[in-house]
Amino acid sequence: MSLAGFRPEVVPERVRLESLTYCTGEPLQCQKENKNGGPDKELIEMKNISRRHFCQTSSLLLAGLAPTLQDSTDSIRTTQYEAMEWSYVSRKRYADPFNEVELDVVVTDSDGREQRVPAFWAGEQNWSVRFSPYRTGSYRYRTICSDPSNDALHGRSGSFEAVAYSADHPLYRHGPVKVAPDRRHFQHADGTPFFWLGDTWWMAFCQRLRWPEDFQILTADRVRKGFTVIQIVAGLYPDMPQFDPRGANEAGYPWERDLSRINPSYFDMADLRLRYLVRQGLVPCVVGGWGYYLPILGEKRIKQHWRYLAARWGAYPVIWCLAGEGTMPYYLSENKDRDKALQKTGWTTIARYLRSIDPYGHPITIHPSDTARNTVEDPTVLDFDMLQTGHSDRNSIPNTVRRVTESLQQSPAMPVINGEVCYEGIAEASRQEIQRFMFWACVLSGAAGHTYGANGIWQINTLEKPYGPSPHGRSWGDTPWQEAYQLPGSRQLALAKALLARFAWWKLEPHPEWVDPHWTSENYQLPYAAGIPGELRILFVPTRWDPPKVKNLEAGVSYRAFFFNCASGKEIEIGKVKADGTGDWQVPTAPIFQDWVVVMEKARDA
Repeated sequence: MSLAGFRPEVVPERVRLESLTYCTGEPLQCQKENKNGGPDKELIEMKNISRRHFCQTSSLLLAGLAPTLQDSTDSIRTTQYEAMEWSYVSRKRYADPFNEVELDVVVTDSDGREQRVPAFWAGEQNWSVRFSPYRTGSYRYRTICSDPSNDALHGRSGSFEAVAYSADHPLYRHGPVKVAPDRRHFQHADGTPFFWLGDTWWMAFCQRLRWPEDFQILTADRVRKGFTVIQIVAGLYPDMPQFDPRGANEAGYPWERDLSRINPSYFDMADLRLRYLVRQGLVPCVVGGWGYYLPILGEKRIKQHWRYLAARWGAYPVIWCLAGEGTMPYYLSENKDRDKALQKTGWTTIARYLRSIDPYGHPITIHPSDTARNTVEDPTVLDFDMLQTGHSDRNSIPNTVRRVTESLQQSPAMPVINGEVCYEGIAEASRQEIQRFMFWACVLSGAAGHTYGANGIWQINTLEKPYGPSPHGRSWGDTPWQEAYQLPGSRQLALAKALLARFAWWKLEPHPEWVDPHWTSENYQLPYAAGIPGELRILFVPTRWDPPKVKNLEAGVSYRAFFFNCASGKEIEIGKVKADGTGDWQVPTAPIFQDWVVVMEKARDA
């Protein structure tokens, strides 16, 4: 995915209402704004409005939502792939609307294809629907309510038209992310390859990462560096018990304390953050919660939780991650074997449920303790294999390479992403040279991208107060996020991704036999190689005294080569590659004693 020509936005202190609709009355009635001093001319001071009003207005502006719909006879136009939203208010009052009522909207395109879109309870007697058209053309919709006697919710209908997107936002220009037909990498809906460079923000929906100022600073840095995915948990966080104050946002927690219902106000505030990520061109990988919440909440509530997430965020270009460390029991569980078995069965069930209710077919995985395949009973419920391979500096290299290569040999075939490995700075180790090694070892072994993590960001340490201990009594460190986001590893992985983006990286195939010596199960700290036969060879050469030899160069193919400094991004020309009589080429001595990438590209003048 290229961000060329795309300029991320900054939310100003004052926002102007320009092209929204405003809604009054019960049942909900929506009117077009006038151009003669109506609501479109208002200036709203963010500091002087209610939190609810702030959520309803600024979130619309951030998301670029289309006009609200409500049984309108006007011609409503929206844009392909962009989320639109409309709402309903029930005249009939329910004592417990979240649990008493389910509302769906069946959206039908001009060819008759139907999508059943879940609506979400928005508080009080309000329900909202979000939808993003997957194609241009005309659509019609009708509501289906679990209480068919409620004519304010059941049997409502309307229509709209979707037109092509014409600006530069990559997620709207190319469409949401899905698994490519080769089952080895990701691509957009229009077939444009998508490189996964993820960052780990597990707790970034909490108020310790202040909205908007802190969140925008971190987002801007990751956009500038070229990250494409943010892994973020929907409120049911790791490393804390239920309702720990460290997990709250400005509106509390995702569920009421008695677990009787969802707290919509929590998700109002989460909406602002998630929509901002999307607006800036980042794909949220939404983690439903940590795996041990399944036995705590029970399967019924977890299904409600995931239905709510699918309803609120499914219209955005998201990726679904069922849970974090899916089969890891709660730290203080008294029966860990029972909980582990229950979680493995339960998350497999939840995967099938999510697949059945998501009308967009977003990719699904689960964050594991080792591999996603091992975390569910049936790997066919997953679209890609996410890995976690250790936090032990160089001692984690063997397990990392072994897990990547083994997954790629298994069936069914699916892309592989190392979703957690060696947070930079954890245990005062895993510094930038380890970040580089893990990236290049994974990608050149066949991974579809890579996820970075910095200790201090995932748990949102602050300058004022570190996160503190987990339930097991240990703290993972006190580096504040304000320092962690500037650690050098994130920039160096961005340089690596930018290098790959110059080539057809999605066609790369692992070829360890192209370099001698190369990594083996006896020594994983030897060179790695991948490429496109006859077109491109990329070598990662860990720090070593003697440079390696490139093997088996194709007859009749001429290459030019250069060194790529993994730390600085600087390139040093090697020039034309000259093979010996056996078809081998001796790589020259690198300019500095450190790790290097060697790029060999077919000479176009040959």
